[in-house]
Amino acid sequence: MRIVSLLPSATEILFDLGLGDDVVAVTDECDFPADATALPAVSRCVLASQDLSPREIDAVVTKAGRDGHELYEIDDALLNELAPDVIVTQDLCPVCALPQHQVTEALERSGCAADVISLDPHSIGDVLSSVTRVGDALGVSRRASEIVASLSARVEAVRTKTSHLDTRRVLALEWGDPPWGAGHWVPEMIEIAGGLPLLGEHRRDSRRVMWDDIRDAAPDVVAFIPCSFSLDEAIEHGRTLFDHDEFAATPAARNRRVWATDAKSYFSRSGPRLVDGLEILAAIVHPDAFDPPPPAAACVIG
Repeated sequence: MRIVSLLPSATEILFDLGLGDDVVAVTDECDFPADATALPAVSRCVLASQDLSPREIDAVVTKAGRDGHELYEIDDALLNELAPDVIVTQDLCPVCALPQHQVTEALERSGCAADVISLDPHSIGDVLSSVTRVGDALGVSRRASEIVASLSARVEAVRTKTSHLDTRRVLALEWGDPPWGAGHWVPEMIEIAGGLPLLGEHRRDSRRVMWDDIRDAAPDVVAFIPCSFSLDEAIEHGRTLFDHDEFAATPAARNRRVWATDAKSYFSRSGPRLVDGLEILAAIVHPDAFDPPPPAAACVIG
């Protein structure tokens, strides 16, 4: 079986399922596990070669969405050469990865008859169902069940522990310039971690907010999870949040409870490591009840 993954989280799922040897190509953003980086990239983000600030990235993405321009390019020649049996893609967010319609168009151009598995998760439960769905489709149902059972147990362990704790007001910022409140699965993660999510709704798209909104929300804790940014990038750009008086006035900023995170690994991608992100978030929200998060995953800024 020859599999092409067009989504970083799908690549993680495939390798977790023991199908890494069957994966013949990935995207230029697939960097986990390490073995995936040795595979050819069949799709690339058009922003990857540009040195842009967060505000410039937001402007390019906004304009692309308004004008109907694609943010990802697919290598038709390589796809045709690889002749995959299965392609795993997504239809959740055109900013995060190649959308399904581009895959369909590429297959029509090349005449490739690959089966397409399109994932569209909006919650932790959906992410776990994605593991099951991919496992069932590719003949490794038992392994998928084992992974889902283990991840589910970890989620419930956090939920049980935080159910007896005081609720903290938590703002998850998915972008900093301009600010965006995180949606999709992140508000659910906050709730399980013992927090009240602010300026973001479960199963809804992330949304742009104003600095006054952040001040008025008065978060006790801020988790800075800039989409697809590493911890070092989150630290660098997270420090600029304090340049805004409205942010600096929040309880979280005053009490040094603003955390930068490795969002790329633990929050942005709809894969198994979201459960790691949940555990990190629980430690950020309730440091009195959980061990500190790993230094490589999150740190206080400000």
